[in-house]
Amino acid sequence: MLIDIVPVGDVTGRVKREASAALRAIYDCDVMVHERQEIPSGSHDPNRDQFRAEDFIELASRIGTGEKNIAITPQDLFYRRRNYVFGLAYLDGSGSVISTYRLQPATDGLSSDGGISTKPREEVFSDRVRKEVVHEIGHTLGLEHCDNNRCVMNFSPTVREVDVKEENLCGTCQRQVL
Repeated sequence: MLIDIVPVGDVTGRVKREASAALRAIYDCDVMVHERQEIPSGSHDPNRDQFRAEDFIELASRIGTGEKNIAITPQDLFYRRRNYVFGLAYLDGSGSVISTYRLQPATDGLSSDGGISTKPREEVFSDRVRKEVVHEIGHTLGLEHCDNNRCVMNFSPTVREVDVKEENLCGTCQRQVL
């Protein structure tokens, strides 16, 4: 399987490397990093000062050349009535997206969303990126949210839950896709 990472906006090399390494490690797949794409026109909602996640999924699906494609952006995303999303994917779809906007820990080790870690800030950020990219590609492979709070497919509405879960699929989820 080939997964195409589609950077949208200014995505750092470190984020692209972490995402690529995580996907290779968990899904034993080939990963390609596409050239940088501009933010989809019309995706910004000025009332919310956020971007529609669906527009980024559509871009990844259209531009990406993999069996699965994931847009990565530093923009703040929302979906329907949710205040924000770390990522979004359609079950069994070809496209998905993650946003790094809310994954950065605060300088005091606590994020505004309640995440806690004793690791250095850059390592916390990298861990979160890796978990979110694995999670969203899991949805494109047909995995739904998992009840196991250590499984990467566990629903994570805040960074605290992202920090608690592991980067790996639990045994049940693993058997469904690997």
